Formats: sequence, structure tokens, C-alpha cells
Amino acid sequence: MTQKIKVMLVDDEDRFRETASMLLTKKGFDTTIAGSGEEAIQILRATPRDVVVLDVKMEGMDGEAALAEIKTISPKTQVIMLTGHGTQDSAANSRKLAAFDYLAKPCDIDILAAKIKEAYAVVNTDAARTEKKVKDIMTQVDDYTTVTVDTTIREAVGKLMDSQTQLVSGNMIREAGHRSLIVFDRDGNYAGLLRMKDLIREVRPGYLSVPESSRAESVRFSHAFTGGWDGLFTIQMRTLADKKIGELTLDSPPMIDKDANLMEVADLLFKTQRTRLIVTSDKKVVGILREQDLFFEIVSIVTR
Repeated sequence: MTQKIKVMLVDDEDRFRETASMLLTKKGFDTTIAGSGEEAIQILRATPRDVVVLDVKMEGMDGEAALAEIKTISPKTQVIMLTGHGTQDSAANSRKLAAFDYLAKPCDIDILAAKIKEAYAVVNTDAARTEKKVKDIMTQVDDYTTVTVDTTIREAVGKLMDSQTQLVSGNMIREAGHRSLIVFDRDGNYAGLLRMKDLIREVRPGYLSVPESSRAESVRFSHAFTGGWDGLFTIQMRTLADKKIGELTLDSPPMIDKDANLMEVADLLFKTQRTRLIVTSDKKVVGILREQDLFFEIVSIVTR
């Protein structure tokens, strides 16, 4: 029989406390209730709990004071802050005090139940201790091919080709797919990313990308005469080759801190539908994290 997760719900609103407790119990949790921070501390001293769901705004001992005390007497107990009066400052303070999460009322009971299970898992598995951070799976700037805004497209293509050749001859399988260059400005500041996709975009004549307008109307029949494009790719590419990277519109992938966790990576990649993230430390670019880097960590976890 699976052991029930021991949860304590702390809230000074009687109706909310009773209703939420009933719903959590129905979902299979061993639920205890407390009407104040002081009462919660007394209960916790006598009966350890796996997870505490704690209101922030309460009479007497407020949630942050109760959180600090809970972490002192029972460091392994995970605390989820739950409030109808949340602020960024309050959330930041709760994080500093080692709260597991900070949720706003009204909170969907399924979300709260999921968060309780996640908090319990942190204590009862080694996942949190063994899971890597962004800095552990990213490719560092020094190991990635970099160029400047003054580098020509001709030189950039050569660098891309060199990196592919090195990858083929090396044994770093996870490095396969190095299809972009990190670009810096003349002062050494990050300026963007140059991808193979950007070269394909730039080689196309400008009129193919015009919005609906008189110019677009002018070429609306042109696509039926693609035979007239013979040789155009070579002509356009030769012209593009002597341009400097700074003349192009560079890609700007989302940024993520080197100490971020992998769930943040997965969420950001999915939400933005991107394949790369720029990794920062104190606002300085220190690396790049690619979709395949996360995939290789997935392989490591599921085959471990």
C-alpha cells in the first residue's frame, strides 16, 4: 500500500481551510489543519509533516515568520505558500526562506495536489540532489564558434564548415548539430546568433518577403516562372558573401540563467518553440544551450 503524503493546511479563513482540507483528503492526502502560524508550529513539533501549505497573510504570526520557524524545526518539510495577496517581493522573500513554491488564490485543487506531490518527491527521491542545472549541460562560449559583427559571411561560412569537420572527426557525439555562430560586437558584447537558417533567409531576393502591398502585387505571377530563377541562387550568394554579419538581422534566442533548472529549460523551449537558448551569468553571455543538449540529458535520465 502506498504511504499517504502527510499534509498540513494552515489558513486563518475557516471556510477555505475546511473546504480545501476536505478536497485534499479526497485526493488521498493525510491532511491536518491549523488556523494560525502558532498552531501550525505546535502541531509540527509533535507530528512531523511532509508538506505544509501555508497562508501568507494571517493574524499573529504571518506566513513568512511561520515559514522561517518551520524550516528551523523541520528542515526537510517542504512549504508551499498560498495567498490571495501575493506580491513579487513576498514571493522573493519566501524563496529566500526556502519555500518550495508560491501559489495564488484561488488555486485549482488539481494544481495544488500536483505541487504537493512534487514537493514530497523532492524530499523522498534523489532527483533534486542529482539533477543537473543549465551550466552542467550547456556548451560554454569558449567551446562554441564565435565571430564578430565585422566578420564577413564568407568567413562565417568557413567557420561553420570547420566546426562541422571537427565534429565529424571528434568523439563528442553530443556536439553534433553545431549550426550557428555566436556573434559579438566590437566591444565584446553579445550581439546575437547567426544560424544556417539566417543565411537561407538572406539569400532570397528581398521582394519575396515583402508584405501585401503594391510590390507584392507586382510579383504575384512570378512564382509560376521559377525557371527564370536559374542561376539566381549563385548570384545572390556571391553578393551576400562579402557582406558583414553586422549588416544582417541576427537571431535573438531567449536567455536563461546558468543556474536555472532543467524544467525551466523545457518550459521555455516549448513555449517559445525555439531550439536554442542563450545562457547568461550576471548578464554576461557564458554559453548556449541547444535542444539536443537537453535531449542527451533526457537519454541519460531514462537509461540510467
